[in-house]
Amino acid sequence: MNANMLSTLGAGFTDAALGSQAVFRSALQALSHPGRIVELSHDAQAPSQGHGASAALLLALLDPDCRLWLSPSLAGSDAAAWLRFHTGCVLVEEPAQAQFAWIGQGDACPPLDAFAQGSDAYPDQSATCVIDVMEVSAPAEGNLPRWTLRGPGIQDRTVLAVEGLAPAFAAQWSANHALFPRGVDVFLAAPRRIAGLPRATRIEQEA
Repeated sequence: MNANMLSTLGAGFTDAALGSQAVFRSALQALSHPGRIVELSHDAQAPSQGHGASAALLLALLDPDCRLWLSPSLAGSDAAAWLRFHTGCVLVEEPAQAQFAWIGQGDACPPLDAFAQGSDAYPDQSATCVIDVMEVSAPAEGNLPRWTLRGPGIQDRTVLAVEGLAPAFAAQWSANHALFPRGVDVFLAAPRRIAGLPRATRIEQEA
């Protein structure tokens, strides 16, 4: 990364510690309450490619010991350089090598079983995927196809609508859930908000 490239990169959080802590709390809230829409506020100068919420989330989660896989539109963009510079993360070429993955909107998401699944003894060694979508919303906000979610962190059930995700995702998620305690965790990210899908969550596709 040359000096000219560095000069064009946006800044990270104004206060690295406080900014990371605030975003990390939002991430925990999203995973602790699957399907809950969490507004993700931050002051980082996010890269031009990819959603700002995803960039801020990974800025808070990554460090030099983390391996990150980026989908094609992100791998060749300023997003790769921005995260590499601000977090020191290691970029990898294969999904199976990654601890974290960021899939840009419009890019094909690899099958969830292409990512590290962990093991029964070490489920924490699985991958976390951040997937950019057009929107995540509560059912009253639109007429999008809806999911009913059940599982830990959900009282009875919750309903989530997602726009911009491949139809095959729900079936892949069922297979991922069946692997519990193995399997990947997912954040669905709109431009300014996120929703968490931990592997223990069950998804039922509504008509």
